[in-house]
Amino acid sequence: MKKKTTKLFSAALVLAMSASVLTGCGKGASGSGAASVSADDISFPLENKVTITGTISYPSGTESEPNNRTIFKRLEEETNVHVDWTAISNDQWGDKIKLNMANKNTLTDFVFNAGFSNSDLIRYADQGVILPVEEYIDNNMPNLKAVFDKYPEYRAMCEDSEGHIWALPWIEQLGSNKTAIQTVGNNFTYINKKWLDFLGLQTPTTVDEFEEVLKAFKEHASELQAEFGIEGDIIPMSCIMNDQDPSLLINGFGEGYGDNDIGQHIAVTDDKKVICTATQEGFKSGMQWLHQLYEEGLIDPECFTQDWSTYVAKGKSHRYGVCFTWDVANIDNLEDFVPLAALKADVKNVTPMNSSFTSGFDRGRCVVTSKCENPAFVCAWLDKMYDPFQSPQNNWGTYGEDDEFDIFELSTNANGDKMLKHAPLGDASPVEVREAECVGGPLAILDEYYGVYVTCPDDAQYRLDWIKEYYTNDMNCKYVYPNVFMTADDTEALTTIQTDLISYINSSRSNFVMNGLTDAEWDEYLKQVNAYGLDEYLSIYQKYLDEFYK
Repeated sequence: MKKKTTKLFSAALVLAMSASVLTGCGKGASGSGAASVSADDISFPLENKVTITGTISYPSGTESEPNNRTIFKRLEEETNVHVDWTAISNDQWGDKIKLNMANKNTLTDFVFNAGFSNSDLIRYADQGVILPVEEYIDNNMPNLKAVFDKYPEYRAMCEDSEGHIWALPWIEQLGSNKTAIQTVGNNFTYINKKWLDFLGLQTPTTVDEFEEVLKAFKEHASELQAEFGIEGDIIPMSCIMNDQDPSLLINGFGEGYGDNDIGQHIAVTDDKKVICTATQEGFKSGMQWLHQLYEEGLIDPECFTQDWSTYVAKGKSHRYGVCFTWDVANIDNLEDFVPLAALKADVKNVTPMNSSFTSGFDRGRCVVTSKCENPAFVCAWLDKMYDPFQSPQNNWGTYGEDDEFDIFELSTNANGDKMLKHAPLGDASPVEVREAECVGGPLAILDEYYGVYVTCPDDAQYRLDWIKEYYTNDMNCKYVYPNVFMTADDTEALTTIQTDLISYINSSRSNFVMNGLTDAEWDEYLKQVNAYGLDEYLSIYQKYLDEFYK
């Protein structure tokens, strides 16, 4: 790995250095004036308009032409840089971006919302498809460099084993350590307080009490329908299995590790050992308990097959007693639901999501491709995304829209400087409003920006408050698995194992909830998990954990 990457970097550096004479960028740069811009004195707005090319994703059902979005309109006015975009809808992104990256004729100067995994970055780096950007960060990206200088851990998380940075990150600080907004992920448990009050029930604190509450929702379904005008069957508990599901509910079984990280199925013990959460006795007991609930008709039978739109549609009909998601406002409403704290079974515990202690971070958010003939200039433009006033707009939306949406109002802070103030959303779904306006891409929002450049979003603030109130005190673990950048060999080995292992574990989870789990079936399950390479899987993770804490 080291030899290949070093060779690639040298070739890329030669390309980058030759590009400093600035011969233009990509297919859209011809005749655009890019060649006249020197890397030594890039200043926006440019005297003459320059065109660069980029690839971007957009949420399905929203504006498909990026340059029609207010954010990009303003950026073009402020920089005099026009972007010739290749836009791909989110539902087609996975397949199309792979094809585009494999074809030099479809490459653009940069990929704005890449979201590339570690293995993607390493593969494209070894293929010479993307360029290292660490020198451009230091020389042409003062906004991002300032973030790295203040928080060197972010730079470290961006670097591969050779110290090269192959992508520009997305950073969103909202809380830290056990109060970070990502600690609970999409497993946040919400219970219908309106139903509890109507039936005279207390919020459950144990798994047994929880089961009795679900039974009460089912037994009094007709009364709930009549009282609240609900059309359709009452559903005591619904979820999307292996996505937004009851993982948090089973944290109390056994030693309390649960199985919150359904992408990796790992946790870190207090003596810094990496374990597979889906092979613990507590996981087995938790699955058996969930099957019991399913057998009693307390879990939505569609939870194994329904997609997000179906899940939301039933929620908007106010049919759920308990549901799981990031923000219940996206499914039903805030007034009727409250978070449900960790339930006690054998213990009471919440295992935070891995990598969550450093708050929001995406290592592979934006890449500069080998098609780009002027990477210094492109990186200088991309650095505008890291401006403290710009990043919140890219992340959430903007102000002064011509339509009904307005995420922000333009306001002032205590010093009289301009500040983005989150506008009231009313009954609107936060995610839908943001998707209509935001552009994503590389950005950085730091905790110290709140109250200076932007207000904290209301939905983020109440989630942060809820995490502290309902979950943080029950996060008894000392560690979560950190965000590390593995070598190509280890990434390839891990990816090879994960392909079958994670698929098998997740399909087994669904099967256990639906069909039950005997001791004999558990033993067979463990044999199969081991056959898929669990020991090697854990040893790779352990190696990097040991290096992280040495």
